Amino acid sequence: MTTVTHDDVLAAAGRISGLALRTPVLEVSPGVYFKLETLQHSGSFKVRGAFNRILSAGELPGSGVIAASGGNHGLAVAYAARDLGVRAEIFVPEVTSPVKVAGLEALRAHITQTGAIYSEAAEAAAKRAAETGALVVHAYDQGEVVAGQGTVGLEITEQTGGVDTILVAVGGGGLAAGVTIGSPAARIVAVEPEGIPTLHDALRAGQPVPVPVRGVAADALGATQLGNVAFEVLSSTRVSSVLVSDEAIVAARRQLWRRHRVAVEHAGATAYAALTSGGYRAEAGERVAVVLCGANTDPATLAIG
Repeated sequence: MTTVTHDDVLAAAGRISGLALRTPVLEVSPGVYFKLETLQHSGSFKVRGAFNRILSAGELPGSGVIAASGGNHGLAVAYAARDLGVRAEIFVPEVTSPVKVAGLEALRAHITQTGAIYSEAAEAAAKRAAETGALVVHAYDQGEVVAGQGTVGLEITEQTGGVDTILVAVGGGGLAAGVTIGSPAARIVAVEPEGIPTLHDALRAGQPVPVPVRGVAADALGATQLGNVAFEVLSSTRVSSVLVSDEAIVAARRQLWRRHRVAVEHAGATAYAALTSGGYRAEAGERVAVVLCGANTDPATLAIG
């Protein structure tokens, strides 16, 4: 089992400094903060883990890097690869939004769209990697990727002076695990769509188990089961799982735009949905940070949710 430590997150922060952005934190009401990973390169936190994985590998093969993704991870790997001057081959499922496919094309990645869901695209990518020898950059289940995502937690602590609770969306669990390691003093509330309960079901079963993949956030949170690294971290800490409905996610996304003029995709609104729907109720005086994790969406859809 891969163990990721706080020192690994600190090392990742040094490694990716100047490559990934130190995104701002905005206090939107007393004691409630947004961590705006929506402003990160490629539109999501994923670029942190992508840079750390690639830079940790040393000399890269001539075939470059390869990744499977619902969209955001692929965009991050393509961005990091372009920035570092290496070839990127990205496999995405048919459910991936046209906005994300267009983004991959703009980054000049070599794109293969195959399979109905992420896991099927991942199988195709693994087969291709075995043929070419390209460096695999996993969407969530690699120690270097988790450590890179953990820099979000480091920054939240530094920028707020420390919060009591951090709300973070979960798909494969790489971000939640990284934030848990990067912000060890904070309580982590992992927020999942009801239609993709990867952490919820893993905690109940005592191990990662397959779950259905459905709902409005499936293109970004559509892992069929929690990653092993994430389970190792999240099952041994104070993390709690909160499930939210698609209706709550849609309403939270609409509120983020109408009230704060923050544009997010549905996955990016999932953590906030726990607050707006009452799935998580903060206590009096509690300081809460919400990670708004992704902005790769069609702006025309913001007014309608």
